[in-house]
Amino acid sequence: MPATPLTVAVTRRLPEPVETRLAELFDVRLSESDVPLARSDLAALMADTDVLVPTLGDRIDAALLSGAGERLRLIANYGAGVDHIDVATARTRGITVSNTPGVLAEDTADMAMALILGVTRRLKEGVTLMQSDAWQGWSPMALMGHRVGGMRLGILGMGQTGRAVARRATAFGMSVHYHTRRRLRPETEEELGARFWESLDQMLARIDVLSVNVPHTPATFHLLNARRLKLMKPTAFVVNTSRGEVIDENALTRALRAGELAGAGLDVFEHGTSVNPRLKDLPNVLLLPHMGSATEEGRLEMGEKVLINIKTFADGHRPPDLVVPGML
Repeated sequence: MPATPLTVAVTRRLPEPVETRLAELFDVRLSESDVPLARSDLAALMADTDVLVPTLGDRIDAALLSGAGERLRLIANYGAGVDHIDVATARTRGITVSNTPGVLAEDTADMAMALILGVTRRLKEGVTLMQSDAWQGWSPMALMGHRVGGMRLGILGMGQTGRAVARRATAFGMSVHYHTRRRLRPETEEELGARFWESLDQMLARIDVLSVNVPHTPATFHLLNARRLKLMKPTAFVVNTSRGEVIDENALTRALRAGELAGAGLDVFEHGTSVNPRLKDLPNVLLLPHMGSATEEGRLEMGEKVLINIKTFADGHRPPDLVVPGML
């Protein structure tokens, strides 16, 4: 007799081709809504399924995992970041965790470059002017921004996304500097034209734009705190497309309001959708609703990785994108 297909519960709406393929392969429970599940509903799903497919908005902590049913054996995360999942507790309970790495670097780098251009060239102020019907025509002194060519870009985190940002920045004539946990090979540095700084503090004091491209871990929480932000030049810009928790948002807001930084472009925020209202009011801050990976191509590739991870697990093998605590 054929084996009974795994029961797979999905917490959010996914692209239609991904949902269709999940339904063809497994006994799937799809979400009818595109809003985060209540904690009680998430707990109910975890109590009665073999595989859970969560997203960034689903915080799966030790308490939820302790109430998970005996059936739950795989959490196939739809996304690369897993800081919303207590991976260590899942592992102790015999629950495998997988993710979808390596498919969003180019899309996120595109957005980082868009924010760099947007905040240095004052696009937010220009759009606001046009939408308010206050534009009186071209003026030699109106909305003058800064040329990115010749600027020093500091990249914090030189993984796939950081390297993709470096390639784009070089094409725009920026010089690339970087700080990362593991220095790149000399041939990679030469290819990217990137200069390594062992000291983050020293790099911050010398750059014109900072692009944040590190994951949220205990080691990176508030890595950019008030002290480090004060090291940056008052003419410098901060761009973040990785995780909001890496920057002390209140300290960043104070620095921007005090004129200690020239501007910021942010796609992620420390407290999720709860953004500091004083940050929203600043004309030199360009805010986006976590759009960095929002391309049709990227979302489909994420879904394909989820499918492969679940299918491999169902066949009795280790998922290719297995997450273990030592990776974090």
